[in-house]
Amino acid sequence: MRLGINLGYWGAGMDGDNLAVAQEADRLGYDVCWAAEAYGSDAPTVLAWVAAKTERIDVGSAIMQIPARQPAMTAMTAATLDSLTGGRFRLGLGVSGPQVSEGWYGVKFDKPLARTREYVEIVRKAMTRERLSYEGEHWTLPLPGGPGKPIKLTVHPEREHIPLYIAAIGPKNLEQTGEIADGALLIFPSAAHLEETALRHIRAGREKAGLTMDGFDVCPTVPLALGDDVDAIADVFRPYTALYVGGMGSRKQNFYNQLAQRMGYEKEAAEIQDKYLAGDKAGAAAAVPQSLIDQTSLLGSVERISERMTAYAEAGVTTLTLAPAGFTLDERLAALRAGVEAMELAGLA
Repeated sequence: MRLGINLGYWGAGMDGDNLAVAQEADRLGYDVCWAAEAYGSDAPTVLAWVAAKTERIDVGSAIMQIPARQPAMTAMTAATLDSLTGGRFRLGLGVSGPQVSEGWYGVKFDKPLARTREYVEIVRKAMTRERLSYEGEHWTLPLPGGPGKPIKLTVHPEREHIPLYIAAIGPKNLEQTGEIADGALLIFPSAAHLEETALRHIRAGREKAGLTMDGFDVCPTVPLALGDDVDAIADVFRPYTALYVGGMGSRKQNFYNQLAQRMGYEKEAAEIQDKYLAGDKAGAAAAVPQSLIDQTSLLGSVERISERMTAYAEAGVTTLTLAPAGFTLDERLAALRAGVEAMELAGLA
């Protein structure tokens, strides 16, 4: 099992610290550094900056939002970043959610699976550097009856095949991800529930495509925080968990809420959502079960974290992406180093 880090969103007041975290991860031998985007900082700009300030670590988008860009633009960005970084770029894609897609980008959130499949096909076709033409339900290139002609990408990526990941939560999306992608970006992963909530669906998609799980990167993100009092540490993550389970998306379309339900927290997920959508964010955070946070995070001593890492590896995780937590840069760097120490203690490094 390999280790990665996720810097999250840029512009949250920790930009200088984030760069220091990425550089330390590079020095420690972490495999990949991911950056996110929602409706603030964009991922490609951050990744270009981080790549310029590091030497070995891969940089990846977790995620570049599908409604934000035409697929050919994404192919251009991926090819450019792969060229600039000397082959260190990983392309992570996702459909985002209905509120961001329609409210921020003005793109209807319909048929997300079909849109993702077509998007991936166009991106991959464009990056072959053949002249681009495509006929689908959502994209037709070139547009018929106009002056457009099939054009080919002029940038030469460092590699013929840039690793492509998809952020997936629901069963159908997970199955399609196994079929068409090189890896899956997962969130709120529980080692105890990973097979039933994710891997069996990914495996079904791989089998549909005539493939095995060999070479497929199962890549969940988990917060990591050091400390002696696990319950107190878990409290730090209550607002974060409540935001996703309670307020990320609408009442009918909240993928994170549905995931919590599939993990056995049906009653709790409903309570968190009710309180969050009613404006009671503190109440929603208080309703998050400590066990849910503990199952989906790495909390406590190095020894305890090491045991949890072993469970993730045995469950089928191939790249464990850490979000090192702390109120200061020194605390975040200590968490980063603890990740390596825990891996070595578990014999996974």
